Amino acid sequence: MSKRILIVEDDEGILNLLKEVLEKEGFEVIGLAGLNYTESIIKTIGKQKADLVILDFLLPVRNGGELCHEIKRSPLTALVPVIMLSAFPRVIQSLGNYGADVFIAKPFDIHELLNAVHSCFDDNLAALAGS
Repeated sequence: MSKRILIVEDDEGILNLLKEVLEKEGFEVIGLAGLNYTESIIKTIGKQKADLVILDFLLPVRNGGELCHEIKRSPLTALVPVIMLSAFPRVIQSLGNYGADVFIAKPFDIHELLNAVHSCFDDNLAALAGS
């Protein structure tokens, strides 16, 4: 069964690129344009059965940092890996990474992103095997 990745990104070009690249890698991808994203990220992860979340940091209504913090605080989703993307890495450095498993600065190298995705799944498998 393929892993499901939820992407919340307000730039439709980046969202489409990520979907295309990740689907070619065999992942099932759910893309949400973050333009008006206000619903509960916890409910969305549960409804979509997401195994990993990729968040843009700067979203118009709720920023990705707040969403990441919500994911990591909830017992329902705390173990779901989160990759945060931002064109403003200094903002993340000054505010903290909100508990994200991986932070990648935009513009990003697609191989770096793919390595991060695979690493998150490998780390989760290792953690499950150790428990």
